[in-house]
Amino acid sequence: MKFTWLKWGVLPVVVLMVSGAAMAQDQSQSSGQPQTSPAPAAQPAPEQKPDPSIAQRKENQQDRIANGVKSGQLTAGETANLEKKEAAINGETKADRAANGGKLTAAEKAKINKQQNNLSKQISKDKHNANTAHYGNNKVDQRRENQQDRIAQGIKSGKLTPSETAKLEKQQKGINKQVAADRKANGGKLTTAQKKQINKEQNQASKNIHQKKHDEATQGSAKP
Repeated sequence: MKFTWLKWGVLPVVVLMVSGAAMAQDQSQSSGQPQTSPAPAAQPAPEQKPDPSIAQRKENQQDRIANGVKSGQLTAGETANLEKKEAAINGETKADRAANGGKLTAAEKAKINKQQNNLSKQISKDKHNANTAHYGNNKVDQRRENQQDRIAQGIKSGKLTPSETAKLEKQQKGINKQVAADRKANGGKLTTAQKKQINKEQNQASKNIHQKKHDEATQGSAKP
């Protein structure tokens, strides 16, 4: 009898508690109060790529020139001209830094960047024009190609400065011009004496390439 009374006595209390909780939830929803939820994790801002430094851009230009020499898209004459301009920019940069305690002013940086923009356009133009290095299947032309490959490797590795490359390619341009003239005068062929003379000139050019690739001057030491 007691258990029955307790059963019917506790039940209204439980029902009342459940009803009260439900009413409270309905009031919260009807009042328009937003329910709290975990805030979304903040997304990190995209990383800004820094502008390439003067030295980095110089290196990029040299890599493009080296690729052009290796592929034959740049002739010896075109390469000599490009490297002469690069050497001039480097010389100007070095002089500006010497005059400002090792640093460049904002105006000087803008000027150098403009000059590199012009050089970049010239590299692209020379690499995509009709002038390319053509090599025949013979000893003379094979050696010409080998010399260009050695120069390209020196540019890529930094062992050759723009000034050194300009001089080497000017020498190769002279040899190429002589080969073309000799062949034109002999129906497209070279005489034994002409081959001997060209080989002698390439021997000297080979020594120059080796010397400049192993001297103290490097793109790193000359980096503006």
